[in-house]
Parts: sequence; C-alpha cells; structure tokens
Amino acid sequence: MNLPVILAAGDNPLKAVGETFGWHPQLFISQVVLFVLLAIILKKFAYAPLLAMLEKRKSQIAESIENAEKTRKELANAQAKSQELIGQAGQQAQKIIEEARAAAAKIAEIERQKAIADAASIIAKAKQSNDAELARMKGELRQEFGRLVVAAASRSTGDILSADQKGRLADDAVRQLAA
Repeated sequence: MNLPVILAAGDNPLKAVGETFGWHPQLFISQVVLFVLLAIILKKFAYAPLLAMLEKRKSQIAESIENAEKTRKELANAQAKSQELIGQAGQQAQKIIEEARAAAAKIAEIERQKAIADAASIIAKAKQSNDAELARMKGELRQEFGRLVVAAASRSTGDILSADQKGRLADDAVRQLAA
C-alpha cells in the first residue's frame, strides 16, 4: 500500500484517502439514506410478503403431510375392515353352501322316498290289476269249463238233460275244480 503517500498528504490522513478515492461525505450520507430507505421499502414490500408466502407454504406442506398420514391410517383401517368383511362374507358363503347341500340332500331323500312310494304304488296297482285280470280269467275259464262240461255231458247223454240239470252239472264241476 501507499502508506507514505497517506502520511504525506497532510494533517488528516482520512481526508487525504477520501480525496484520493473520490469520497464525498454528502454523497456518502445521501447514499446511506437511500440504501436505508431502499432496505425499508424492500423489507416491507418484498421481503415481508415473501416471508409470509414461505410461512404459508410451510404450513400447507405441514398440513398436507398431516393429511397424508391421516389418509394412510384411514386406508389401513379400511383395508383391515375390508379383510374382515371378506372373511365374514366367506364364512357366510360357506354356511349358505352347507345349508344348500343339506337342503339338496334332504330334497334328494324326499324325492327318493317319493320314488319308492310311487314304485310301490305302481307295483300295488299292477298287482291289483293282475289279480283282477286273474279273477276275470278264472271266471271266464269257469264259464268255459262249465260250458264244455255241459257240452260233453250233452253229447254223452244226448239231449236228455234239461237246462236246469245242465246248470247244476256245470256248477258242480266248477266247485270241484275250485276245491
């Protein structure tokens, strides 16, 4: 540095430095006042709103994080609840299936019993029909046998027997045949 130049300038070295560098106290004070005014204006109109906006954004982010945590907890609860409901639905479905199987088995047993009863009824009706047919055929056979006995007796005895005697002869033959 130029320390000898500063010391040689005279009795006030600061004044010499100021003159060397072009420092003027009036300009300096006006610039300080303008700087302070500019700082105050910037603080009020730029820095303060910027800080307020940053604080607002900070609170929104905190609120969003809190809401996300709350939503995550609700989602976990909802998933647990849905798993529980699915389990209950599965149990109810299994119960309904078992009831349906039991009902189907019961219906199948009822239908089987009905089929057995129907078959027994058909067999009984067939037996009755068979018995009735057998009785009818026996009756026809008796009539035919009686007619043949009367015809044979008529041929062997000639036409000597009366109608009443022929009837008694046929009845006797049928009784002996039945016994």
